[in-house]
Amino acid sequence: MSRQSIGIIMNGVTGRMGYRQHLVRSLLAIREQGGVELPDGTVLWPEPLLVGRDPQRVRAIAERHGLDRWTTSLPEALAEPDTQVYFDAQLTHVREKAILAAIDSGKHVYTEKPTADSLDGALRLARAARDAGIVHGVVQDKLFLPGLLKLRRLIEGDFFGRILSVRIDFGYWVFEGDWQPAQRPSWNYRAEDGGGIVLDMFPHWRYVLEHLIAPVESIYSHAVTHIPSRWDEQGRQYDATADDSAFAILELAGGVTAQISSSWAVRVNREELVQVQVDGVRGSAVAGLRNCRVQDRSMTPRPIWNPDIPSPHRFLDQWAEVPDNIDFDNGFKAEWEMFLRHAYQGEQFPYDLVDGAKGVQLAQIALESGRTGQRLAVPALEV
Repeated sequence: MSRQSIGIIMNGVTGRMGYRQHLVRSLLAIREQGGVELPDGTVLWPEPLLVGRDPQRVRAIAERHGLDRWTTSLPEALAEPDTQVYFDAQLTHVREKAILAAIDSGKHVYTEKPTADSLDGALRLARAARDAGIVHGVVQDKLFLPGLLKLRRLIEGDFFGRILSVRIDFGYWVFEGDWQPAQRPSWNYRAEDGGGIVLDMFPHWRYVLEHLIAPVESIYSHAVTHIPSRWDEQGRQYDATADDSAFAILELAGGVTAQISSSWAVRVNREELVQVQVDGVRGSAVAGLRNCRVQDRSMTPRPIWNPDIPSPHRFLDQWAEVPDNIDFDNGFKAEWEMFLRHAYQGEQFPYDLVDGAKGVQLAQIALESGRTGQRLAVPALEV
């Protein structure tokens, strides 16, 4: 067994997602488990090089975790010959320029989504990566959630028969920031900084629907800013210029209808922050972050509408849990391991920058649908 180091430039590691999910719960967790083992016995050992704008914060993170490589200069990091992968978790509006620089430096690229703040920008990245012949991937963490892995198992096992519809319900109340601190960064609510729930979440819904159910063919959507004024991390009031809630009806290939509700201004009355319900002729399932419950056709109750008497049904008790069957890892970590294997072996990653561009495309068309009040086609993407 031989150990092969793989240098990873981590840009944006001082942010919440970059630090918690990608550094601590993914790369450092991979190091704690002894690396990523390949079929031939080779063990990949990630060596992070941290990049951030604030030297004190980057240095503090490096020292906290016993890492000795950090910088505030992206060109300096890209010039390091022993770094093979560039990872980006920066703000959306600065991502495209940095990824293009990484591609020009010959690095493999793995990035958070959305990959750019416009479809033109996302396509530029996909084309540049294709022309450079690098391995490129986009974080699609929802596909690696235990609940959605169980849902995939049901789909692949033909549990549903013909799928009829999908319903995605996502969101929670994000405090305005005055009397209680907000749980999300203030830039999320400024359109000029790449904020907005459509640009943030619709790329997720695109890959979930396309990789689990069917490609999206059209969308009718409505986006709104429910909370017009918020307070930032310094306690300063600011105008929220980006949408914080969006609602959409989508047509998928094969006649499947999907409805999506996404909001940072809704109070949760469900078991998890996100639920995906799939209804088919032979059965239905409701998947969350970790759990998945099913109701088979033979076990479907027979309710009758009668508002004059209390319902005799306890509907939530009539669903069965899908068993774990396997031990599920952190979704971000699982995809990191997958990407590192592909990057080291020079193999095309299935969730690449083309897939990332599709997510930006859906967000852009959804916003246009909201502005025009029209149902719009989602054409096949030509790269």
